[in-house]
Order: sequence, then structure tokens, then C-alpha cells
Amino acid sequence: MKRLWKYIREYKKECISGPLFKLLEAVFDLIVPLVMAAIIDYGIDRQDKGYIIRSGAVLLMLAFVGLVCSVTAQYFAAKAAVGFAANLRHALFEHIETLSFAEIDKLGASTLITRMTSDINQVQSGVNMALRLFLRSPFIVAGAMLCAFFIDVQAAFIFLAAIPALTVVIFGIMRICMPLYQMVQGALDRVLGSTRENLTGVRVIRAFHREEEEEEAYRNENDMLAKSQLFVGRISALTNPVTYVLINFALVSLLWVGGIRINVGTLSQGEVVALINYLSQILAELIKFADTIILSNKAAACAKRILAVLEEESSLETVRREELSEPQREESSKPQREEMSEPQQEESSKLQREELSKPQQEEDNIEGTSFSGRGGKVVFENVSLCYPGAQEPSIENVSFTANPGDTIGIIGGTGSGKSTLVHLIPRFYDVTAGRVFVDGRDVRERSYQELRNRIGIVMQKAVLFQGTIRDNLLWGNENAGEDELKEALELSQSMEFVAKKNKGMDFRVEQGGRNLSGGQRQRLTIARALVRKPQILILDDSTSALDYATDAKLRKALQSLTYHPTVFLVSQRTSSICHADHILVLEDGKVVGMGTHGELLKHCKLYQEIHASQFQQKGEER
Repeated sequence: MKRLWKYIREYKKECISGPLFKLLEAVFDLIVPLVMAAIIDYGIDRQDKGYIIRSGAVLLMLAFVGLVCSVTAQYFAAKAAVGFAANLRHALFEHIETLSFAEIDKLGASTLITRMTSDINQVQSGVNMALRLFLRSPFIVAGAMLCAFFIDVQAAFIFLAAIPALTVVIFGIMRICMPLYQMVQGALDRVLGSTRENLTGVRVIRAFHREEEEEEAYRNENDMLAKSQLFVGRISALTNPVTYVLINFALVSLLWVGGIRINVGTLSQGEVVALINYLSQILAELIKFADTIILSNKAAACAKRILAVLEEESSLETVRREELSEPQREESSKPQREEMSEPQQEESSKLQREELSKPQQEEDNIEGTSFSGRGGKVVFENVSLCYPGAQEPSIENVSFTANPGDTIGIIGGTGSGKSTLVHLIPRFYDVTAGRVFVDGRDVRERSYQELRNRIGIVMQKAVLFQGTIRDNLLWGNENAGEDELKEALELSQSMEFVAKKNKGMDFRVEQGGRNLSGGQRQRLTIARALVRKPQILILDDSTSALDYATDAKLRKALQSLTYHPTVFLVSQRTSSICHADHILVLEDGKVVGMGTHGELLKHCKLYQEIHASQFQQKGEER
């Protein structure tokens, strides 16, 4: 918990001023019963109207000064709490941005959203209440008890017995409720996850007429959350009745003892009223303190959940240059799979014998985001990747070289590891074995900015952001001019529909690009990557929504790029990758074929099957 307090350090003045003004308010509140006792004993008893008026004016002054102190304390407490929440939310978001895909997959998007919104709001409320009441309420309780001893020691022993009993009740309920609030937040995570899944997949749900099943599943999650909240609510609700019972017992005892002592003349009527007021103050403050404790329990439970994310370390650790010693590169002509034929074996051996230890060239200037002029060299050396918690690797012992300007096609069945393979180049995941080199350096040795500024990537799922088409394109290069944007639209085959849109590039794109078709979204995401003019261009099955004619035009446009990037084409269509310089055929994370389109048609069984399933006529090619 101490780790979170650094986000409130800049509000030290507010954190001190808020409680101090609350203590001043408490002092004035403690004086009020003494003034009331004096009015009863001296003003009313002696029929002294002047004394009553003067004392009444004192009461009004105490009320006004107490109000000013209270408002001031509220201002400082609110400023500190809101500032703390803003700093914490920013730090949490910034930390999440540093996590790799592996950590985000493990934590889950729904729980991260909950922790950035609901959890931080709960912590903010807890800090606000703590600054206002954590000192005030104990001070009032202790001060009221001392004032009671000052008035009458025998009557004050009733206070001395009541306060520990109330403390045991409050803290006992707190101890029970704290873990239950964590359970409630976990149930809230599940409800949010179910909501997010249903809203994201609403079209699929309706297409398969699964509304009733999904409603039932959501109802179960929601009912579980409601039951959890009711259960913890019933326990925390015991606070008020139990404390009222104890206070009322104390009040009855006080009236009994006070009545006896008034009769014997050791207490005045005003002093008994003052004692009753102090007991009422103790009751009110303990109730407030109990509510503060309950809210603090929620805040503490939420703070632990936030801290758990902040303590989640990224698996992408920077590797020092000295750790990247000259790799052992033994030549091997063994096939990666038994299905690989002799020509493929020779090609594989040739690719694996590429020398990776050439002297490192001077770093490119990365102040901009454009690297026109040459492609990047990418080398995979015995690369394997196993996702956290997985039993088997998703990529296993993959080796190949992509020279500057090459086009590498990657094909395979669903779940064969195609996307995983290309995600290793921009270092969205770190390899569990082997190495990935870009221009002779291990990707783990490069900074994220330097590495990813070299790469333009189009994800499998086309994602656009709310704003204009121009805004989305400028994500690729914020300094791009009008001509560069138009060129990217032309190359990606997007200009034909952008020109028809109202306001052209200033057409407003809704969240997620939902006012565009799937093919339009894909072409715009390709244009966004091309605006960067990257050294390495990765198209991760990004033409699946395009027709064959548009796909062919796009491939032709990519071949005409003047800056000749190294292109990685992930596709399910052999027609999309048939002109690639090298094609990798993946099956269960392993390379079972490597070569050109013609070579693979002759020697790779899996590639033959994929091609035959798409083109029924024997020997037909695109």
C-alpha cells in the first residue's frame, strides 16, 4: 500500500491542511455542549436574558467558524483525493502501456478497465473520507470523553465502558468485510467481461440466435454480483444497529446515574445535558467512523487490485549488449519436418547459413518515423515461443533470413502460429528460445521506439479510432504531408472510396470504424502503415476482406514502392503470396515448407493441399 502514496506527495499541503481544519472544527464542536450547559445553569436558571443572548451569540459564532473550517477542510481533502486519483490513473495507464501482449492476455481487458475506473474511484472516495474523518472522529471521541471526565468522573466511566465496546464492534465488522469486498470486485470484473464480450460480439450472437443463452449467462453473472453485494451489505449493515444499541444502553445508564447525582446535588441539569450531548457526539462520530472504515475497506481492497497490476512486470526485458555474445551458428542441412524434400532442405540450409555477425552499422536517425531508401534485414535463429501457461510452444525452432527488400509469404492452417511469428519482429512477445535479429542486432537490444519506428504493421483485426480519416492516417507519421497521405491512400486502394465520402479525408470515422465496411477498414489500416514508409512492412492477414481483384491491385502497388521495404505477408490465400521471394509454410508452429511458390507446389504436401482447396482445376495458378 505504501507504494501508492507516492502519487499523493505533491498534495502534502492539502493532506495536512484538510485534517487540521477538521480538527479546528472538532474543537469548536466540543465547546458547544459546555456553552449550552452554562446557558441552562446560569442563564435559564437565573432568568438572565442578557447572558442567554450573549451565550447564544457565542454559539452562532462557533457554528459559523466551524462551518468555514469544515468547507475549507472539504476543499483541501477533495483536491488531494482527486489529484491522487488522477496521478494514479495516469500511472496505471502508463504502466499498462509498458506490458507485453502476454501480460495483457493474462490480466484480461475487462479487469484492467474495472481497475482503471471503478477501483480508482473507490480509492479516491476512501482517501477523501480518510482526510476528513480519520483524525476528526477519534479526536471528537477522545475529546468528548475527556470533557466528560472534566464534568463528572463517575458519569464519565460510562463513556469509558461504551467506547471500547463500540470499537470492538466496528473493527470486528471491518475485518470480516474487507476480504468480502475483494470478492465483490472480482464479481464485478466478471460482469464487465461478460458485458464487453456480448457488446463486441452482438452481431454473431444475433446471427446464431443465441440471445436467450447469452441473457441467461449474463443473468447468472449479474445475480452472483448482486448476491455478493447483498451478503457483504448485510454484514456491514449490522454496524448501525449494534452501535445504536450500545449507545442507547450508555444513554440510559447516563440518565440513571445523572438523575441520582442531580438529586444529591453533585451534578447540575446543564452538566447532565452536556454529558448527553457529548454522548450523542460520540454516537454520531462513531457512526461516521464506521462508515469511513467500511469505505476504507473497499478502497483498500481496490488499492490491492490496482497495486497487483502495477507490480506486474513486463516480460519484455532489455538485453544488454554484452549478453548478446557471438551466437553459435552451426550449419545444418537437416529438414525441419520429414515432409521437406531435398530442394527444400538445400534452401533451408542456405538460409540458415546466412552470416549474422556482420559489423553493426551506424544507427539510423529515428527522430522521424520515415525510413525510406532500403528495407530491413530480419533473421530468425532457432526461434521458439511458448505462451505463459501453455503446454506446448506456439512457435518451435524456426530459422530463416529475410534480406532487405524481400517479400516473405507466410501461410498455414488456423492456429499454426502465423500471427505469433510476425509479432516477434516488433517484439510484442519475447522469444523463449533462439533470437530475432533486425539489421544485425537482437530486437531485445533495441529500444521500443527505435525498433517499432522501423516497422509498419497491419493487425489481423482492422482497428480504427474515432476521428477523421486524416487523423487515423497520421498515426503512421504525424508529420506526413497531404501528398504523402494521398499516396498512401492510392497504394492501399483506398482513394476510390475516400474520394466519394463527404469531406474526403476529413470524413468522420466512428469508434472502431463501425461506419465503414470491413474491406474499407482493412485498406485504411494498410494506408496508415504505408504513411510511415517503414523499413519492414508486416501485413497480418490484412486483406481477408478484399476481393481477389482489389487484392491483386494492392500486391502490385506494394511491389512498386520506391523505398523497397522488407514485406511479410501473412495470408490464408496462396494467390496473395504466390509472388513472394520466399514462402514459409507453418503447421503446429513448425516450418514444414520453405521456398518459392513453384518449389512448394512440387515438394510441399501441405502447401499443395491448401492451394488445391482454393483452386479446383489442377495446376491453376494466380
